Amino acid sequence: MADRVPVTATYRLQLRGGVGFAEAEAILPYLRGLGISHLFLSPVQVAREGSTHGYDITDPTRIDPVLGGRAGYSRLAAAARAQGMGLILDVVPNHMAFDVATPWLADVMRHGKDSRFARHFDIDWGGGGLLLPMLEGDLAEALAEAVVEEAPEGPVLRIGALVLPLAPGTELGTGPEAMQALHDAQNWRLRHWRSEERRLSHRRFFNVTQLIGVRVEEPAVFEDVHALIFELVAAGEVDGLRIDHIDGLADPAAYLAQLRGRVGDLPVWVEKILTGDEALRGWPVQGTTGYEAARSIARVLSWPDGVAALDSAWRGATGYEGGFAATLAQAKEDVLAVDLRAEVTALVGLATAALGAQDRAAQDRAALAAAVRALLAAFPRYRTYLDGGEAHPEDLALMAATVEAAQGAGLVPALARLITGPGADAAFRTRFQQVTGALTAKAHEDTAEFRFNRYLAANEVGSDPDEPVMSVEEFAAWFARRTQEAPDAMVLTSSHDTKRAEDARMRLVAMSHAPEDFAALWEAAEALPAEGVAANLRWYIVQSWLAVWEPGRTDVPDRLAEHVRKAMREAKEVTTHTEPDEAAEAAALDWTAALCAAWAEAPPAEVARLHARGSVLSLAQMAMKLLLPGVPDTYQGTEDAAFHLTDPDNRLPVDFAALAAGGPVTAFGQAKTALLRQMLALRAAEPELFTQGEVRVTGEAGGPLEVVRAHAGKAVRLALDAGGTGELVWSFDGGVTGNVAVWVEAG
Repeated sequence: MADRVPVTATYRLQLRGGVGFAEAEAILPYLRGLGISHLFLSPVQVAREGSTHGYDITDPTRIDPVLGGRAGYSRLAAAARAQGMGLILDVVPNHMAFDVATPWLADVMRHGKDSRFARHFDIDWGGGGLLLPMLEGDLAEALAEAVVEEAPEGPVLRIGALVLPLAPGTELGTGPEAMQALHDAQNWRLRHWRSEERRLSHRRFFNVTQLIGVRVEEPAVFEDVHALIFELVAAGEVDGLRIDHIDGLADPAAYLAQLRGRVGDLPVWVEKILTGDEALRGWPVQGTTGYEAARSIARVLSWPDGVAALDSAWRGATGYEGGFAATLAQAKEDVLAVDLRAEVTALVGLATAALGAQDRAAQDRAALAAAVRALLAAFPRYRTYLDGGEAHPEDLALMAATVEAAQGAGLVPALARLITGPGADAAFRTRFQQVTGALTAKAHEDTAEFRFNRYLAANEVGSDPDEPVMSVEEFAAWFARRTQEAPDAMVLTSSHDTKRAEDARMRLVAMSHAPEDFAALWEAAEALPAEGVAANLRWYIVQSWLAVWEPGRTDVPDRLAEHVRKAMREAKEVTTHTEPDEAAEAAALDWTAALCAAWAEAPPAEVARLHARGSVLSLAQMAMKLLLPGVPDTYQGTEDAAFHLTDPDNRLPVDFAALAAGGPVTAFGQAKTALLRQMLALRAAEPELFTQGEVRVTGEAGGPLEVVRAHAGKAVRLALDAGGTGELVWSFDGGVTGNVAVWVEAG
């Protein structure tokens, strides 16, 4: 096996949608020219047919033929090695597709608890079978059109496009009674899809019923899920791993210890959202994928007085009261009542079993459900790690504070004892820890951040919109701490999960530098008829237009419309994904279309100024990312201008052939690519400066701001707003390496 390539800079590539291993191989020389050391791939295993992202894996033991199969992957790995590059794979250990196309699950449907794979999935068999919330109508009506067919694996029941495995020895018959008896004899039970809101028999990923939890904590399951990964590692065709949603696992620490034992010193990063001042636990990994870096950079580049001005204007325009914390509290209540109602029911069942013999009050399921909701809602992070071994003091303190915040009444203390007490119940504790992460993600990122629309630059993965600004002193301390504690972590500013691409976010940060310009935009937008469209939503739409608009792009109205529809449904205030209010959505989309039409050819003059300032901030953001220790990660296409919104907008195809042949077409894109290439070259030439260099940050949030890293008589310097001219300069050892003020287009 050849020596492993050191991981110095990664490039995230989203496979599928016409991008497979051959397409990835074609861009390797271009990426190497940028200074990239590793291609970081989205999941490569077989996923549900037509998957656009690959996280709905159906067979973890095979590489997807859609991408080029095992042979195509090996060719890509060899080509990368020939370029002096490596490959990093995205591992999904927490869930698989809840689909008959998943062979392991199909076997469970056929053989039930006797299936070899029965313990591979997190299934509660206590209700008499695996619940399948897959029907659009009544069960009797569905069975009336059902037919039994033969398939290679055995007989199946076909209901339209739905094909379900039948248990061996199933008695076949005709007529309603016979079909009902056939259904009742199976290891599964068909239900209307809305029943998922009340009860499920499987643990799911967040609130996505179509993804079933995998019990990777079982040794045999761990081996089966990772068999292909270990094969590729042994073949020398993998140079690093990224672990998806580590907080969804039953015991992250035990999982990572087991993984480390199998992959040796292979670099491993975890997708872990750190909140506030939370630090990564002492796991055997290189670090996180870096959302905390994007958050800190955006905060220190935001101007405090400007955010305050925007806050005043927003509240005056919308009448919005309270802070984000209050918005989040309400969002948690809403999500627990609907989206995660089934998870609350499961926790109530586990608590009843654990407390039933000890506490008569636990027989009151309504009171128990209220206590479960109160405890979940009061928990302030993604999760605790109260698993094997001695409890960490931080976790005990978190749970004590949670009980106090939940007002400690009724059955709350009894539930808390199931988590941290001497009589802790492992089943309840594990599920509680898995649900807190789902609740935080759904309530914070996917609900409250679409309601609290003051300053969307602060509405990001892992961010706290109540704390949109970071002082220079705080940033300097965070930077220095990261140098000591996370020297090998990834550093990102865009990903497939960020709410906005990095340059779109910096256009929003620019609002804090010129709040009067955004106020003028808002005033111009207010001239449009807005019957039936709330001011808070319009405030969101104007910011989103500012973030995404580019002259000459004809797809902006359609992209923005789709984003607005998604944002409204995520907010869950007037419409939802499951119960859309078409009239409300139509009114908002009409207003969005009117805004796009009004500003299509000649947007207000303030737009150019905000965009120009956003461009400077974008380069400052990139330079800061490249000054940080660790591994800078570039999301596909963001070496060029990237003004995308959240998925699926951020998965638009990238024209790599054009980038490789002539580079970006705009002056901003050219400067951004040049900055990336130059600073990656400097990082490669002076590695100790970036891994060990001392940090000095001076100035003020939003700028003027200077960041210096120095080591062994050498220094690299970044100056934003040098001389008060609105420019950004970076230099190495006193020689000016880049002055980006010259290309900023003000018109």
